[in-house]
Amino acid sequence: MAKKKTQTFGVVGLGNFGSSVAKELQRFGNHVIGIDISEVRVTSLANTLSQALIVDARDDVALRDVGFGECDTAVVAMGEDLEASILSAMNLKLLGVQVVWAKAASKTHHRILKKIGVDRIVHPEVEIGQHIAQILHNPLMRDYVSLGNGYHVVNFRIPESLEGRSLTQLPHGTNFNLRCIGVMRGSEFIGQDGVECRLQRDDLLLLLGQRNDLHNFAASL
Repeated sequence: MAKKKTQTFGVVGLGNFGSSVAKELQRFGNHVIGIDISEVRVTSLANTLSQALIVDARDDVALRDVGFGECDTAVVAMGEDLEASILSAMNLKLLGVQVVWAKAASKTHHRILKKIGVDRIVHPEVEIGQHIAQILHNPLMRDYVSLGNGYHVVNFRIPESLEGRSLTQLPHGTNFNLRCIGVMRGSEFIGQDGVECRLQRDDLLLLLGQRNDLHNFAASL
């Protein structure tokens, strides 16, 4: 079996968001170059990342010198300094980085990043806020993943009212147009081959469907 190629990632800006991204990418076994103009931030990650350097990403020559031109993907993680964010993204594109992600702090910032060709623009605070609101709004929802086109995968905590039922006895498919992927019981995954398993409290029911159907199903429990 061929060994998986190690990817090289560059992270520009090592604040809370950027350092979290960089550390997770490093933990997955990638080569990660993290840069920031703050000596304190760089020093705190010196023993964690493959490279942690004091570099101003507005300087395209400096970016090239530290190896950003060889990165498979780069993330512009600072959003507050609009000028620095835009110039950093432009420089990464000019260096030929295959994929550039960037954090945006506003709609205007988003539009500018899109115009200069950034491949993926994220709004972490907004996205996390929406994620938390969805979970707070649906007490039985433990977590969810958006698949696009209005579809989500959601895991629901099994309430007392459903204990002892099998998957075939649930109304998710007939009344709510939802598809059951399976059940998580602790660290065990029970897939469709376990349709006759009896649900237990604290099982997690994994459902695929659109938001309204998922919400109505949760409200019916």
